[in-house]
Amino acid sequence: MAHDRVCIVLVAAPDRETAERLGEAVVTDRLAACASIVPGMKSIYRWQGEIHRDEEALVIIKAPTRGFGAIRTRIAELHPYDTPEILALDVDDGDPAYLRWVVETTGGRG
Repeated sequence: MAHDRVCIVLVAAPDRETAERLGEAVVTDRLAACASIVPGMKSIYRWQGEIHRDEEALVIIKAPTRGFGAIRTRIAELHPYDTPEILALDVDDGDPAYLRWVVETTGGRG
């Protein structure tokens, strides 16, 4: 069902503590079913004309696709970066029971 689609939201954070705070906020608010933290990520990027190399943590959020707007808003409110990375990737396929759990855990919010 199209209304029950799931997405993966990727958010880079400056450190593990910030990543955990962001992940916990979207799960507590029932915007996401799960947020996994991957510490020790190295990001290389261009910002304001300069190349930067920073240690970051990655938040991998599993949520109903229709709730992405609320997740984007909540992350932007809490994130310390001026322009945070907030990317949604649609899940084309997956274990049906897991995908159903993602939607049911959030109350199908969106």
